[in-house]
Amino acid sequence: MNEWARLEFTSVDELRGPLLIVHGVSGVGWDEFATIRLNGAAGGSGDTGQHVRHGLVLEADGDLAVVQVLEGTAGIDPSATAVEFSGSPLRIAVGTQWLGRVCNGRGEPRDGGPAITGEVTVPVTGFPINPAARQPPAEPVLTGISVIDELMTLVRGQKLPIFSVAGLPHLELAGQLAAQASAGGEPFSVVFAAMGLTHEDAAAIRATLEERSAAGELVLLLNLADEPVIERVLTPRLALTVAEHLAFEIGRHVLVVMADMTSYCEALREVSAARGELPARRAYPGYLYSDLASLYERCGRITGLPGSLTVVPVLTMPAGDITHPVPDLTGYITEGQIVLSADLHARGIYPPVDALSSLSRLMRHGAGPGRTRDDHLDVAAQTLAALAAARRARDLAELIGTAALSESDRRYQELERAFETRLMSQGSTQTRTLDETLGLAWQVLGVLPRRDLTMLPARALDEYYPEPA
Repeated sequence: MNEWARLEFTSVDELRGPLLIVHGVSGVGWDEFATIRLNGAAGGSGDTGQHVRHGLVLEADGDLAVVQVLEGTAGIDPSATAVEFSGSPLRIAVGTQWLGRVCNGRGEPRDGGPAITGEVTVPVTGFPINPAARQPPAEPVLTGISVIDELMTLVRGQKLPIFSVAGLPHLELAGQLAAQASAGGEPFSVVFAAMGLTHEDAAAIRATLEERSAAGELVLLLNLADEPVIERVLTPRLALTVAEHLAFEIGRHVLVVMADMTSYCEALREVSAARGELPARRAYPGYLYSDLASLYERCGRITGLPGSLTVVPVLTMPAGDITHPVPDLTGYITEGQIVLSADLHARGIYPPVDALSSLSRLMRHGAGPGRTRDDHLDVAAQTLAALAAARRARDLAELIGTAALSESDRRYQELERAFETRLMSQGSTQTRTLDETLGLAWQVLGVLPRRDLTMLPARALDEYYPEPA
């Protein structure tokens, strides 16, 4: 059977939100790519963008097909519209030609450059990694952000989300992380998938990442808030497809930053409602967990291949509710979290990371002897223990007053202030090496007497503990 024998033109019977309902079809499968011709436009090279749209088959049942339109259904006249089914899923060209480009959520250029083409095309749904071929995440991805690199080190092949609330600088932090992250001199690329951004936020992200883009190390996909909601569902899949090829075929270490995944989930909820599906928690579809897993689990390392794919999803928690379905399900799938604090932000501290609520469960696979520095893990453990003691002292002070605290409790409070002002506080364009970060950590720990640093080995104390002024 030749290619054209698989194509079929058929009329549209109904519009339902962002969906086309098509009857009288045959041989159409789920996730198939479709070309939608408006106002009776004929096929061929003479089609213009305003007369042609594109879609994906969400559901195929008998002679009925439900097609999601990537550019939206506004202006479509069902009686004068035809749908052409390709017989295969949506495919995109992959390769290094994506590097340095700025595109929309469908992969169309926003930077005034030519369309991205190539000889190698792959389906945007990607391919699941064989569990037997997975290699455990290892080696660090250094972000240049002190609080993250010291206490919750990102590891190649890990998925580590950022939990935030509206009004906090999560997008600024995501941009800084994407602009500064590195793999210790090895080939490194960043794919940034932005979903539901305002025009102002999109301009800020482009400015933040301009230098990395000019260096040919960045792929930037921007889906704006006033663009079709269906495009938002496609954006992270397209980003991961581009990243997979860079990582597993070309051999680069690739970081994928996806912001904001809450916008993605809300788009998924809207499509689910348009399909008439029964809602689950807070009207999200019942398959939200498996859908998120199908994205997050595309990261990792593969035995025998030099590259890696690391994912940092950014999500906002409505009303700060960490039990909301989006952060709740994300927490089950990922390996830790970076939690932003409204209290720290109100006090002018950037980045406002709540160190005691954040963790990287794979940090021990990417930090310590042979990977970062011999004292790294011990310093991180001692810092967290001291911050926990400082929080207990602060709670006690609220009950009995600061004057009644012991000398030891006052020192822990002083350490917390030193941690926030010396180590955590960092400019949004400031990059620190790991040695600089650990040097600041030792200065902070130097607030305590040497005898209180019980989690640090004697050899590390001899080498790094600051001498009294």
